[in-house]
Amino acid sequence: MNTQEMTAKEYLSQAYRIDQRINSKLEQVQSLRNLAEKASAALGETPNSGTRNFHRMEDVICKMIDLEDEINADLNALIDLKHEIVTIIRCVEAPDLQTILELRYLCFNTWAEISVALHLDIRWVHRLHNKALNEVDAIRHPRP
Repeated sequence: MNTQEMTAKEYLSQAYRIDQRINSKLEQVQSLRNLAEKASAALGETPNSGTRNFHRMEDVICKMIDLEDEINADLNALIDLKHEIVTIIRCVEAPDLQTILELRYLCFNTWAEISVALHLDIRWVHRLHNKALNEVDAIRHPRP
């Protein structure tokens, strides 16, 4: 689905999904680092038999580098997308609607966190959010 066919909510939620993917890959890199540390510790403890498996360590390091490259590409995509989202949110007229959109789609706050931060009932936050999404749809898909 291209970005023109997406609803406002789907479009704005892309940043959260990319952020989740980045966090998942960071966890994978950390897991590979732990594995590499265990492998290097095991290599350091074994007697010098001349048959050490350095290729396994090399494979782990190559996978870490590949994942880190993917993370960097995802980070660049996230930065670009957040810039687009900020540009669209700035076009929403009401500052309170802008704030709700920013807290939800740029800061990834929960509805409860937004409600507390704005000192508003959560039901009212949902109503304002729907109004803001309608404005974003109108901005993204202007009618002639």
